[in-house]
Amino acid sequence: MPPGAGVASGQLRDFTVRTYSVTIRDYREQGDGIPPGDAEQHVNRGKHGKHMASETQKLDPARSARELYGTELRRQRQLAGVSLDRLSDIVNYSKTQLHGVETAERLPLPPLSSKLDAAFGTGGLFEGLWSIIQRERYPDRYRRFMELADQATDIHEYAGHLVPGLLQTPAYARALLRVGDPEASGEEIEQKVGLRVGRQGRLGEGDGPYLWVVLEEAVLRRPFGGPATMREQLHSLLESAQSPRVTVQVIPFSHGEHPLLDCPFTLLKLPGNTAVAYFENRHSGHLIEERDTVKQHQREYDLLRACALSPQASAAMIQAALEEYTQCEQHLD
Repeated sequence: MPPGAGVASGQLRDFTVRTYSVTIRDYREQGDGIPPGDAEQHVNRGKHGKHMASETQKLDPARSARELYGTELRRQRQLAGVSLDRLSDIVNYSKTQLHGVETAERLPLPPLSSKLDAAFGTGGLFEGLWSIIQRERYPDRYRRFMELADQATDIHEYAGHLVPGLLQTPAYARALLRVGDPEASGEEIEQKVGLRVGRQGRLGEGDGPYLWVVLEEAVLRRPFGGPATMREQLHSLLESAQSPRVTVQVIPFSHGEHPLLDCPFTLLKLPGNTAVAYFENRHSGHLIEERDTVKQHQREYDLLRACALSPQASAAMIQAALEEYTQCEQHLD
């Protein structure tokens, strides 16, 4: 079992917060704590002999979780006495990417954190820091929701136009993010894709949440990213729906109107028999914690599920849409 694999999510969060505080304190008192003598600390050469940035570049771990991650990666690597080349082989991650993470110039996209914890025996430290980076990257108005979503035992979602983020493929997410921010660089888009896809990891954990998603038929018919992207996305939806922890239902066009039609909606059930509701549009999100209002939205969602096709009939509709995209793709070829 990899180090930290048996740590419960709540314990991991506590462990990470404690480690974050202690590490910040130590770095403030002692500097960056990097042991001297590492052969790479003056210059690092790439495969073609080009000089990379100096590894003695100073980071401030108190400034951001991203810089703390880079500082801790460098410290753990040097304590272990391994070069970037050697670590690259161990974790199967490019040396250039690792260097960027270590200097806080790149995000440590999954599954790097779990591989680093396994390599250094750090018991979930890097995975915990990655979860902090994810929350730090989101605007303030979303952070409270993200923190609660990480604790949820059940997640219920309604999506009228787009596949929910927890079920998006990288290609679908990339197409969505690109159209939403056409001036962003390719690297910025890839970082956002990594953040979004990285949040899906909880669904595969033993103590992860149960996910129930209700989709409008329009979600299946709107060709985001083109036929190939949609075919892959719908195939992924069908695979996800086979999990005992994931239920997918579709509301056909023939159903007509319903109370939630105008807004994406998420209901989070939390430990202690509490729940919150969350509504979101492109520019803002609204978290509802008042008990009676949350109960009202829960009833609306229950009625919505009753109006949707059964999971089996929904899967058949998704399969039919997938085959249509397959035919369209073949025609284009």
